[in-house]
Amino acid sequence: MNRRQSLSSLLGLGLFSFGGHRAARAAEGAAPALVKSRAEWARLLPVTSYRVLFEEATERPGSSELNHEKRAGTYVCAACFQPLFDSATKFESGTGWPSFWQPLQGAVATKTDYLLVVPRTEYHCSRCGGHQGHIFDDGPKPTGLRYCNNGVALKFVARGEPLPGLRT
Repeated sequence: MNRRQSLSSLLGLGLFSFGGHRAARAAEGAAPALVKSRAEWARLLPVTSYRVLFEEATERPGSSELNHEKRAGTYVCAACFQPLFDSATKFESGTGWPSFWQPLQGAVATKTDYLLVVPRTEYHCSRCGGHQGHIFDDGPKPTGLRYCNNGVALKFVARGEPLPGLRT
């Protein structure tokens, strides 16, 4: 069993909270552009999305219908609707979560997560601070990175359909 399979098995038991960290910085020292209370986000989002985005839970691997999404389009933050990834950067990682090799310019902010002892790079929507997932260095070229995303933290918009307006 490799590292991905071990983590998938551990996380596959259900949604687990990994903290409750506040929003990541969009840039060093800068706060996200959209700030709402946890109560406001909880009213706006489905429970599973809220838990992943604002309590840093993780959805069960293989549970997201976005794993099988093959159409051209844009993946947006499920909380604030900021575009995060173009479908051209999506790839099948075998992890059970939607994976991308590069986000859109300025779309995500990062921080170091020590919750599983080994430091990992966690990423968030740069606009609202919603937790998306973690970055690993086992992705395809050209970046060699894998942005491993929780499907419930994203919404897919097919090419040709209008993007939702940014939430205020």
